[in-house]
Amino acid sequence: MVALLETRNLVKRFGGFVATNNVSITIERGEIRGLIGPNGAGKTTLANLITGVQMPSAGEIRLEGQSLASLEPHEIARKGLLRTFQVCRLFGNLTLLDNLLLPYLACADKAGRHGNAEGLERAQAFLALTKLTRLADAPAKSLSGGQRALLQVCCGFMIPGLKCYVLDEPFAGINPVIKDSIIDLILHENRTRGITFLIVSHEMSVMRRLCQKITVMIEGRVVAEGPLEEVAARDDVITAYLGKAMA
Repeated sequence: MVALLETRNLVKRFGGFVATNNVSITIERGEIRGLIGPNGAGKTTLANLITGVQMPSAGEIRLEGQSLASLEPHEIARKGLLRTFQVCRLFGNLTLLDNLLLPYLACADKAGRHGNAEGLERAQAFLALTKLTRLADAPAKSLSGGQRALLQVCCGFMIPGLKCYVLDEPFAGINPVIKDSIIDLILHENRTRGITFLIVSHEMSVMRRLCQKITVMIEGRVVAEGPLEEVAARDDVITAYLGKAMA
């Protein structure tokens, strides 16, 4: 069976600096994969490459066996692969409801009143799930940092054909209640829609809850893959990153 997402010998150079060095990962359909590593390991660069934000210097990326070479981020999103950003990217002057409707309408195959009604129903469902209904008509810029992170995640879920969602530090700097809301959303969408996830995070307790398999990057390379307890026992991983976090 063809993997949902695959990178083969992926390289990204910035001048003489190699940010990702022959990175090959395979993520199966319906998997929730964790990606960890110390700062500067190349995790965000990998997320950028996978979703078309940056172009690789070498190597290839495949979604359901099809190459994504030379595709723009919006073209990759239409194929069902997209990402969040560490610094939330929302339309601050638009309402929460409009922020949710925009990605749906941009990627929905349907047009006209029926499609709009379906998108509105989907948006209202996510507002209810996240307990943001009372703020539906408020501008996104009025939200707290945690609420912005929550809304950004929901915007991705609005895309009808979403297959694989890359979340870059979705739990950083937010309170436990909103963190639990994001976790619940991930599990709900994975269970009900079969969405595959690649989650970049330093939150080891969350990664343990969500991910059966972890990929570890150090200095641009993949050095280990497996359950968190297994990779955490490796001396090179402990030295590079997990020693303090797991202590």
